[in-house]
This record gives sequence, structure tokens and C-alpha cells, in this order.
Amino acid sequence: MADALLIRCAACNATNRVPQAKLAGGARPICGRCKAPLQGVTGPLTVTDASFTADVEHSPLPVLVDAWAPWCGPCRTIAPMIEELAGEMAGRVRVAKLNVDENPTTASRFGLRSIPTLLVFRDGEEVDRLVGAHPKADIIRRLARVLG
Repeated sequence: MADALLIRCAACNATNRVPQAKLAGGARPICGRCKAPLQGVTGPLTVTDASFTADVEHSPLPVLVDAWAPWCGPCRTIAPMIEELAGEMAGRVRVAKLNVDENPTTASRFGLRSIPTLLVFRDGEEVDRLVGAHPKADIIRRLARVLG
């Protein structure tokens, strides 16, 4: 199953193999162990200081990380677009959300001074950064460069 994604369950930490063809068909996968819906497949994955390395830096797919905070107006403005991107790019790009207020270690590690900030990772390395609220077309164009 070379076309399968490995998705870690946020509820029980089990690794699940999800065929990309099923995602393209609109399937909403659940964990094989605990039956919880798998996050980050068709919607953004919530990452934390504890899960950032496993979910972002060790991801087999490029990752778009939305660094945000609940009190940030521009963050709330782009949130629906980030949700759309997660669904539209499922299987090609993993989309994650990092609450900088709740995860100060990761925010400090990447020097996140302004939000929203979108970080793009490929092969565990940050390859692009967009600071501020950008139109969806700009974000897709930047991700296309990473996807090659």
C-alpha cells in the first residue's frame, strides 16, 4: 500500500494506515483501535509542543502549520480558509494548527512573533513562511512550489 498515509490517532496514539484513494472518495477514516475519527485527514490536525515533532517534522507529507491564537482577529478570519485547504489538499499536504498561547515552547523555537503565521515544512525542515493573513490563492501558490 504505497499510496497509504500513516495517521496517528490523537485519542489513543495508534498509527493507522489510510489509503489515499479512500480519502479522495470522501471517506472519513476512524481509528482501527479506538474508533475515534482521525484528525488531520480532511480537517486540520491540532498540534502541541508534545506532538509537533511526530506530527510535523516526521510527516511523510509536506505540512502547512497555522500558528494562531483565539484572541487574534485575523487568525479567526483565515480559519475557515485553513479548514477548506485541509480538505482540498488531503493526501498531498497535511494541514495543522498550533495555538501559540498554549504551546509557547514551539512558538519560541520557531521565533513566532506575529500571528497568524503559516509555516510550510517538507522533510522535517521549514521551507517557507507567510506572516499575516494572506488570500487563499497566495497560499496555494506557495504550497505548489513545495509540491514541485
